[in-house]
Amino acid sequence: MLPIQKLEAVARRYNELENLLCTPSVLGNHNKLQQLNKERSDLEPVVSAFARLRDLEKKIADDREALADPDLSELAQAELPELEAQKQSLEADLEVLLLPKDPNDEKNTLIEIRSGEGGEEAALFAADLFRMICRYAETKRWKVEVLTESLASAGGYKEVIALVTGQNVYSHLRYEGGVHRVQRVPATEAQGRIHTSTATVAVLPEADEVDIHIDESKDLDISIAASGGPGGQGVNTTNSAVQIRHKPTGLIVKCQDERSQLKNKAKALKVLRSRLLELEQRKQDEALGAERRTMVGSAERAQKVRTYNYPQNRVTDHRIGLTLHKLDKIIDGDLGELIGALRTHRQAELLRGRDNG
Repeated sequence: MLPIQKLEAVARRYNELENLLCTPSVLGNHNKLQQLNKERSDLEPVVSAFARLRDLEKKIADDREALADPDLSELAQAELPELEAQKQSLEADLEVLLLPKDPNDEKNTLIEIRSGEGGEEAALFAADLFRMICRYAETKRWKVEVLTESLASAGGYKEVIALVTGQNVYSHLRYEGGVHRVQRVPATEAQGRIHTSTATVAVLPEADEVDIHIDESKDLDISIAASGGPGGQGVNTTNSAVQIRHKPTGLIVKCQDERSQLKNKAKALKVLRSRLLELEQRKQDEALGAERRTMVGSAERAQKVRTYNYPQNRVTDHRIGLTLHKLDKIIDGDLGELIGALRTHRQAELLRGRDNG
Protein backbone atom coordinates (compact mmCIF):
# COMPACT_ATOMS: atom_id res chain seq x y z
CA MET A 1 0.00 0.00 0.00
CA LEU A 2 1.28 3.43 -0.94
CA PRO A 3 1.62 5.90 1.95
CA ILE A 4 -0.87 8.42 0.53
CA GLN A 5 -0.52 10.78 3.50
CA LYS A 6 3.23 10.95 2.94
CA LEU A 7 2.74 11.65 -0.77
CA GLU A 8 0.28 14.43 0.04
CA ALA A 9 2.78 15.93 2.49
CA VAL A 10 5.48 15.85 -0.21
CA ALA A 11 3.11 17.61 -2.64
CA ARG A 12 2.33 20.28 -0.03
CA ARG A 13 6.04 20.85 0.64
CA TYR A 14 6.67 21.12 -3.11
CA ASN A 15 4.00 23.83 -3.47
CA GLU A 16 5.45 25.62 -0.44
CA LEU A 17 8.90 25.58 -2.08
CA GLU A 18 7.46 26.94 -5.35
CA ASN A 19 6.11 29.92 -3.41
CA LEU A 20 9.27 30.41 -1.34
CA LEU A 21 11.46 30.48 -4.45
CA CYS A 22 9.57 33.57 -5.65
CA THR A 23 10.05 35.59 -2.45
CA PRO A 24 12.58 38.47 -2.41
CA SER A 25 14.26 37.19 0.78
CA VAL A 26 15.15 33.88 -0.93
CA LEU A 27 15.99 35.39 -4.31
CA GLY A 28 18.49 37.69 -2.58
CA ASN A 29 20.18 34.85 -0.67
CA HIS A 30 22.28 32.72 -3.04
CA ASN A 31 22.92 29.87 -0.57
CA LYS A 32 19.26 29.65 0.46
CA LEU A 33 18.15 29.79 -3.16
CA GLN A 34 20.51 26.93 -4.05
CA GLN A 35 19.38 24.85 -1.07
CA LEU A 36 15.65 25.27 -1.78
CA ASN A 37 16.13 24.69 -5.51
CA LYS A 38 17.91 21.41 -4.71
CA GLU A 39 15.08 20.32 -2.39
CA ARG A 40 12.50 21.22 -5.02
CA SER A 41 14.44 19.31 -7.68
CA ASP A 42 14.62 16.22 -5.40
CA LEU A 43 10.85 16.29 -4.76
CA GLU A 44 9.81 16.96 -8.37
CA PRO A 45 9.89 13.33 -9.64
CA VAL A 46 7.70 12.21 -6.70
CA VAL A 47 5.19 15.04 -7.14
CA SER A 48 5.02 14.52 -10.91
CA ALA A 49 4.42 10.76 -10.54
CA PHE A 50 1.82 11.34 -7.80
CA ALA A 51 -0.06 13.81 -10.04
CA ARG A 52 -0.09 11.24 -12.87
CA LEU A 53 -1.38 8.63 -10.41
CA ARG A 54 -4.23 10.90 -9.31
CA ASP A 55 -5.10 11.52 -12.95
CA LEU A 56 -5.12 7.77 -13.68
CA GLU A 57 -7.29 7.06 -10.64
CA LYS A 58 -9.85 9.62 -11.88
CA LYS A 59 -9.91 8.04 -15.36
CA ILE A 60 -10.35 4.57 -13.83
CA ALA A 61 -13.22 5.81 -11.65
CA ASP A 62 -14.88 7.44 -14.67
CA ASP A 63 -14.54 4.24 -16.74
CA ARG A 64 -16.04 2.14 -13.94
CA GLU A 65 -19.03 4.47 -13.83
CA ALA A 66 -19.31 4.26 -17.60
CA LEU A 67 -19.67 0.46 -17.42
CA ALA A 68 -23.30 1.04 -16.42
CA ASP A 69 -23.94 3.16 -19.52
CA PRO A 70 -24.85 0.99 -22.56
CA ASP A 71 -23.39 3.59 -24.95
CA LEU A 72 -20.02 3.79 -23.14
CA SER A 73 -19.54 0.37 -21.54
CA GLU A 74 -17.71 -1.22 -24.49
CA LEU A 75 -15.19 1.62 -24.66
CA ALA A 76 -14.72 1.59 -20.87
CA GLN A 77 -14.18 -2.20 -20.85
CA ALA A 78 -11.49 -1.81 -23.52
CA GLU A 79 -9.70 0.99 -21.66
CA LEU A 80 -9.77 -0.30 -18.10
CA PRO A 81 -7.12 -3.09 -18.30
CA GLU A 82 -4.53 -0.69 -19.78
CA LEU A 83 -5.32 2.02 -17.21
CA GLU A 84 -5.06 -0.51 -14.35
CA ALA A 85 -1.68 -1.71 -15.66
CA GLN A 86 -0.42 1.89 -15.87
CA LYS A 87 -1.61 2.52 -12.31
CA GLN A 88 0.18 -0.58 -11.01
CA SER A 89 3.42 0.42 -12.77
CA LEU A 90 3.20 3.99 -11.44
CA GLU A 91 2.62 2.77 -7.88
CA ALA A 92 5.76 0.60 -8.14
CA ASP A 93 7.73 3.62 -9.39
CA LEU A 94 6.49 5.70 -6.47
CA GLU A 95 7.51 2.99 -3.99
CA VAL A 96 11.08 3.32 -5.28
CA LEU A 97 10.99 7.13 -5.41
CA LEU A 98 9.98 7.23 -1.74
CA LEU A 99 12.95 5.14 -0.59
CA PRO A 100 15.38 7.15 1.54
CA LYS A 101 18.25 8.44 -0.59
CA ASP A 102 21.84 7.61 0.14
CA PRO A 103 23.45 11.02 0.79
CA ASN A 104 26.49 9.84 -1.17
CA ASP A 105 24.58 9.04 -4.38
CA GLU A 106 25.09 12.45 -5.95
CA LYS A 107 28.75 12.73 -4.94
CA ASN A 108 31.78 12.57 -7.16
CA THR A 109 33.71 9.34 -6.71
CA LEU A 110 37.24 8.08 -6.19
CA ILE A 111 38.01 4.83 -8.00
CA GLU A 112 41.00 2.83 -6.74
CA ILE A 113 42.03 -0.15 -8.89
CA ARG A 114 44.85 -2.49 -7.84
CA SER A 115 46.22 -5.60 -9.51
CA GLY A 116 45.68 -8.75 -7.45
CA GLU A 117 46.67 -12.36 -8.01
CA GLY A 118 48.21 -13.16 -11.37
CA GLY A 119 51.34 -11.02 -11.71
CA GLU A 120 51.73 -9.18 -15.03
CA GLU A 121 48.37 -10.44 -16.32
CA ALA A 122 46.63 -8.99 -13.23
CA ALA A 123 48.21 -5.58 -13.94
CA LEU A 124 46.98 -5.72 -17.54
CA PHE A 125 43.51 -6.65 -16.31
CA ALA A 126 43.58 -3.72 -13.87
CA ALA A 127 44.25 -1.45 -16.86
CA ASP A 128 41.34 -3.06 -18.75
CA LEU A 129 39.00 -2.38 -15.82
CA PHE A 130 40.13 1.25 -15.61
CA ARG A 131 39.59 1.70 -19.35
CA MET A 132 36.13 0.09 -19.02
CA ILE A 133 35.12 2.57 -16.33
CA CYS A 134 36.58 5.50 -18.31
CA ARG A 135 34.59 4.47 -21.40
CA TYR A 136 31.41 4.18 -19.31
CA ALA A 137 32.14 7.62 -17.83
CA GLU A 138 32.37 9.02 -21.39
CA THR A 139 28.85 7.79 -22.16
CA LYS A 140 27.58 9.58 -19.01
CA ARG A 141 29.59 12.74 -19.85
CA TRP A 142 31.57 12.47 -16.64
CA LYS A 143 35.16 13.65 -16.26
CA VAL A 144 37.92 11.28 -15.13
CA GLU A 145 41.08 12.71 -13.54
CA VAL A 146 43.97 10.40 -12.61
CA LEU A 147 45.22 11.32 -9.14
CA THR A 148 48.02 8.80 -8.85
CA GLU A 149 49.23 5.73 -10.73
CA SER A 150 51.86 3.04 -10.42
CA LEU A 151 52.70 1.31 -13.70
CA ALA A 152 53.73 -2.33 -13.96
CA SER A 153 56.94 -3.22 -15.80
CA ALA A 154 55.15 -5.12 -18.61
CA GLY A 155 52.32 -2.59 -18.92
CA GLY A 156 49.08 -2.16 -17.04
CA TYR A 157 48.70 -0.88 -13.51
CA LYS A 158 49.90 -2.03 -10.13
CA GLU A 159 47.59 0.72 -8.86
CA VAL A 160 45.61 3.62 -10.30
CA ILE A 161 43.47 6.11 -8.38
CA ALA A 162 41.17 8.48 -10.24
CA LEU A 163 38.48 11.02 -9.42
CA VAL A 164 35.26 10.76 -11.46
CA THR A 165 33.14 13.93 -11.46
CA GLY A 166 29.67 14.48 -12.88
CA GLN A 167 26.00 13.94 -12.14
CA ASN A 168 25.06 11.08 -9.76
CA VAL A 169 28.42 9.36 -10.21
CA TYR A 170 28.47 7.35 -6.98
CA SER A 171 24.90 6.05 -7.46
CA HIS A 172 26.12 4.24 -10.60
CA LEU A 173 29.75 3.34 -9.86
CA ARG A 174 29.15 2.06 -6.31
CA TYR A 175 28.41 -1.39 -7.80
CA GLU A 176 31.93 -1.75 -9.22
CA GLY A 177 33.48 -2.15 -5.77
CA GLY A 178 34.97 -5.58 -4.99
CA VAL A 179 37.20 -8.25 -6.50
CA HIS A 180 36.96 -8.70 -10.29
CA ARG A 181 38.21 -11.96 -11.76
CA VAL A 182 39.36 -12.59 -15.34
CA GLN A 183 39.75 -15.91 -17.16
CA ARG A 184 41.69 -15.67 -20.43
CA VAL A 185 44.80 -16.73 -22.32
CA PRO A 186 47.56 -14.16 -21.64
CA ALA A 187 49.47 -12.79 -24.63
CA THR A 188 52.66 -14.31 -23.15
CA GLU A 189 51.14 -17.82 -22.85
CA ALA A 190 52.74 -19.95 -25.59
CA GLN A 191 50.61 -23.07 -25.03
CA GLY A 192 47.22 -21.36 -25.05
CA ARG A 193 46.32 -22.16 -21.45
CA ILE A 194 43.65 -20.10 -19.71
CA HIS A 195 44.90 -18.20 -16.65
CA THR A 196 42.82 -16.71 -13.84
CA SER A 197 43.82 -13.31 -12.45
CA THR A 198 42.17 -10.74 -10.22
CA ALA A 199 42.05 -7.00 -9.58
CA THR A 200 40.37 -5.13 -6.75
CA VAL A 201 38.24 -2.05 -7.19
CA ALA A 202 37.41 0.33 -4.33
CA VAL A 203 34.70 2.92 -4.88
CA LEU A 204 34.72 5.85 -2.43
CA PRO A 205 32.43 8.89 -2.42
CA GLU A 206 34.50 12.07 -2.56
CA ALA A 207 34.64 13.68 0.87
CA ASP A 208 34.10 17.41 1.30
CA GLU A 209 35.87 19.40 3.98
CA VAL A 210 32.59 19.56 5.89
CA ASP A 211 32.42 15.73 5.87
CA ILE A 212 35.87 15.18 7.35
CA HIS A 213 37.74 17.72 9.45
CA ILE A 214 41.53 17.41 9.41
CA ASP A 215 43.82 19.51 11.57
CA GLU A 216 46.94 19.52 9.39
CA SER A 217 49.25 20.69 12.17
CA LYS A 218 48.13 17.98 14.63
CA ASP A 219 46.81 15.09 12.51
CA LEU A 220 49.24 14.85 9.60
CA ASP A 221 52.86 13.88 8.99
CA ILE A 222 53.77 15.25 5.56
CA SER A 223 57.04 14.22 3.92
CA ILE A 224 58.53 15.33 0.60
CA ALA A 225 60.74 13.21 -1.65
CA ALA A 226 62.07 13.17 -5.19
CA SER A 227 59.53 11.88 -7.69
CA GLY A 228 60.21 8.39 -8.93
CA GLY A 229 59.31 7.04 -12.33
CA PRO A 230 60.30 4.89 -15.29
CA GLY A 231 62.98 7.38 -16.32
CA GLY A 232 63.12 10.23 -18.77
CA GLN A 233 63.46 13.98 -18.77
CA GLY A 234 62.33 15.74 -15.62
CA VAL A 235 62.25 12.64 -13.43
CA ASN A 236 64.01 12.92 -10.06
CA THR A 237 64.91 16.55 -10.73
CA THR A 238 62.48 18.10 -8.23
CA ASN A 239 61.41 17.15 -4.73
CA SER A 240 57.71 17.01 -5.57
CA ALA A 241 56.42 13.61 -4.36
CA VAL A 242 54.21 14.02 -1.30
CA GLN A 243 53.46 11.36 1.30
CA ILE A 244 50.86 12.03 3.97
CA ARG A 245 50.33 9.91 7.08
CA HIS A 246 47.15 10.46 9.08
CA LYS A 247 48.40 9.97 12.65
CA PRO A 248 45.06 9.10 14.33
CA THR A 249 44.35 6.19 11.92
CA GLY A 250 47.78 5.37 10.44
CA LEU A 251 46.45 5.75 6.88
CA ILE A 252 49.17 6.66 4.36
CA VAL A 253 48.65 8.28 0.96
CA LYS A 254 51.35 9.14 -1.57
CA CYS A 255 51.07 11.23 -4.73
CA GLN A 256 53.89 11.97 -7.17
CA ASP A 257 52.20 12.45 -10.55
CA GLU A 258 52.43 16.23 -10.65
CA ARG A 259 55.64 18.28 -10.89
CA SER A 260 54.25 20.61 -8.21
CA GLN A 261 54.38 19.81 -4.50
CA LEU A 262 51.20 21.79 -3.92
CA LYS A 263 49.25 19.88 -6.58
CA ASN A 264 50.48 16.53 -5.26
CA LYS A 265 49.56 17.52 -1.72
CA ALA A 266 46.06 18.60 -2.82
CA LYS A 267 45.51 15.30 -4.64
CA ALA A 268 46.82 13.24 -1.72
CA LEU A 269 44.52 15.09 0.69
CA LYS A 270 41.57 14.40 -1.61
CA VAL A 271 42.29 10.66 -1.48
CA LEU A 272 42.90 10.75 2.28
CA ARG A 273 39.59 12.53 3.00
CA SER A 274 37.63 9.98 0.98
CA ARG A 275 39.32 7.04 2.72
CA LEU A 276 38.61 8.61 6.12
CA LEU A 277 34.97 9.16 5.12
CA GLU A 278 34.67 5.49 4.10
CA LEU A 279 36.25 4.45 7.42
CA GLU A 280 33.82 6.62 9.38
CA GLN A 281 30.78 5.38 7.46
CA ARG A 282 31.85 1.76 7.93
CA LYS A 283 32.07 2.33 11.69
CA GLN A 284 28.60 3.87 11.71
CA ASP A 285 27.15 1.01 9.67
CA GLU A 286 28.63 -1.58 12.02
CA ALA A 287 27.51 0.29 15.13
CA LEU A 288 23.94 0.77 13.92
CA GLY A 289 23.66 -2.60 12.18
CA ALA A 290 21.54 -0.79 9.62
CA GLU A 291 23.45 -1.59 6.46
CA ARG A 292 23.43 -5.30 5.77
CA ARG A 293 26.92 -6.18 4.59
CA THR A 294 25.55 -8.73 2.11
CA MET A 295 23.49 -6.09 0.30
CA VAL A 296 24.37 -5.38 -3.30
CA GLY A 297 26.43 -2.24 -3.51
CA SER A 298 28.56 -2.80 -0.44
CA ALA A 299 32.21 -2.05 -1.20
CA GLU A 300 33.63 -5.09 0.59
CA ARG A 301 37.06 -5.40 -0.96
CA ALA A 302 37.26 -9.15 -0.34
CA GLN A 303 33.96 -9.78 -2.09
CA LYS A 304 34.23 -11.44 -5.53
CA VAL A 305 31.72 -9.47 -7.54
CA ARG A 306 32.26 -10.37 -11.17
CA THR A 307 33.98 -12.85 -13.50
CA TYR A 308 35.07 -12.00 -17.06
CA ASN A 309 35.49 -15.16 -19.16
CA TYR A 310 37.12 -14.21 -22.47
CA PRO A 311 36.94 -17.58 -24.30
CA GLN A 312 33.16 -17.65 -23.81
CA ASN A 313 32.66 -13.86 -24.21
CA ARG A 314 30.83 -14.10 -20.87
CA VAL A 315 30.50 -11.80 -17.87
CA THR A 316 28.84 -13.06 -14.67
CA ASP A 317 27.90 -10.81 -11.78
CA HIS A 318 27.87 -13.14 -8.77
CA ARG A 319 25.85 -10.84 -6.49
CA ILE A 320 22.67 -11.23 -8.54
CA GLY A 321 23.51 -14.31 -10.62
CA LEU A 322 23.33 -12.37 -13.89
CA THR A 323 25.28 -13.70 -16.90
CA LEU A 324 25.65 -11.74 -20.13
CA HIS A 325 27.36 -13.05 -23.26
CA LYS A 326 28.74 -9.73 -24.46
CA LEU A 327 32.06 -9.35 -22.65
CA ASP A 328 33.55 -7.52 -25.65
CA LYS A 329 30.96 -4.74 -25.32
CA ILE A 330 31.06 -4.61 -21.50
CA ILE A 331 34.87 -4.31 -21.32
CA ASP A 332 34.51 -1.47 -23.84
CA GLY A 333 32.33 0.46 -21.38
CA ASP A 334 28.82 -0.85 -22.09
CA LEU A 335 27.94 -1.25 -18.40
CA GLY A 336 24.37 0.04 -18.60
CA GLU A 337 22.57 -3.32 -18.47
CA LEU A 338 24.74 -4.63 -15.62
CA ILE A 339 24.46 -1.50 -13.49
CA GLY A 340 20.73 -1.19 -14.22
CA ALA A 341 20.13 -4.75 -12.98
CA LEU A 342 22.23 -4.14 -9.85
CA ARG A 343 20.35 -0.90 -9.07
CA THR A 344 16.99 -2.65 -9.48
CA HIS A 345 18.12 -5.47 -7.20
CA ARG A 346 19.31 -3.02 -4.55
CA GLN A 347 15.99 -1.16 -4.67
CA ALA A 348 14.14 -4.46 -4.17
CA GLU A 349 16.38 -5.24 -1.18
CA LEU A 350 15.68 -1.82 0.33
CA LEU A 351 11.93 -2.23 -0.21
CA ARG A 352 12.03 -5.67 1.42
CA GLY A 353 14.00 -4.26 4.35
CA ARG A 354 11.51 -1.42 4.78
CA ASP A 355 8.54 -3.79 4.69
CA ASN A 356 10.17 -6.11 7.25
CA GLY A 357 11.39 -3.28 9.45
